[in-house]
Amino acid sequence: MIKTLLLASWLGLLSLAPAWAADPSMAPDVLVRDVTNDVLSIVRKDQAIQAGDTRRVVDLVEAEVLPHFNFRRMTMLAVGRDWRGATPEQQEQLVEAFRTLLVRTYSNALTQYRNQTVEFRPLRMSAADTTVRVQTEVRQPGAQSINIDYVLEKTERGWKVFDVIVAGVSLVTNYRGTFAQEVRIGGIEGLIRSLQAKNRALETGAATS
Repeated sequence: MIKTLLLASWLGLLSLAPAWAADPSMAPDVLVRDVTNDVLSIVRKDQAIQAGDTRRVVDLVEAEVLPHFNFRRMTMLAVGRDWRGATPEQQEQLVEAFRTLLVRTYSNALTQYRNQTVEFRPLRMSAADTTVRVQTEVRQPGAQSINIDYVLEKTERGWKVFDVIVAGVSLVTNYRGTFAQEVRIGGIEGLIRSLQAKNRALETGAATS
């Protein structure tokens, strides 16, 4: 169930891919709404993505999605209190490995896009807020709608996503228990090796599919 929800969330993440360089002053809900609509329009016309070209989707994610996410903060939250015990080099390795895992695990979600529509709820925020939650609902023909919320923080380079909440389940919290168990077994290095091994397996699977 969680994996299905996270696949749906990755569809939402991909919807944030920018067709242009985002204006740092752009409101978070406007950013999510405008870019989502633009990208889904592109996806509908991309025959390679519609045919399931995973490599094309991965390239799209790498080039277009990543700039809108704070993967360092996402990794820090997912690793939890064990983050403080990692060296700076280990922290960088964790960020890179976690980012790669998310991209490779969920890149196929966009290839599954067909006729889903996204509705955006009114944003509740004040001018002083530096963290906001943009709420959306993904409607799927013949299936139950899924609520996907994006948690963003205000930075000097504009608003950045650092968590995604799907049907009440936080993406970073979902990984925290698994990461803590890996650290208990093999320490920070064990977690890094585990993530790297999963990435190699996913890469091999994509290459043979």
